[in-house]
Amino acid sequence: MELKEEKLSRAISAYSRREILRLLASKELTVKEIASSTKMSMSLASRHLKMLYDLGFLVVRKEYPYKHYSLKIKEIMGLLDAYDRVINKL
Repeated sequence: MELKEEKLSRAISAYSRREILRLLASKELTVKEIASSTKMSMSLASRHLKMLYDLGFLVVRKEYPYKHYSLKIKEIMGLLDAYDRVINKL
């Protein structure tokens, strides 16, 4: 159980990763689309996506030459909404 909690904590600990998760809640996106929407470099977006994928939060569909990312665990959006409500009260 502790390992799963650590995975979740790592996934949502960075604003950039939370931003990516929110983007992927509504549709599948490529690294380029995510980088453009978040104003991140493609390199940084790729690193965040790899981490989220490795932690088990994303699905990747390969369609040469692109990788399309989507949420594997849709329930994370409820957690992110609760996170935002708590942050706004601090």
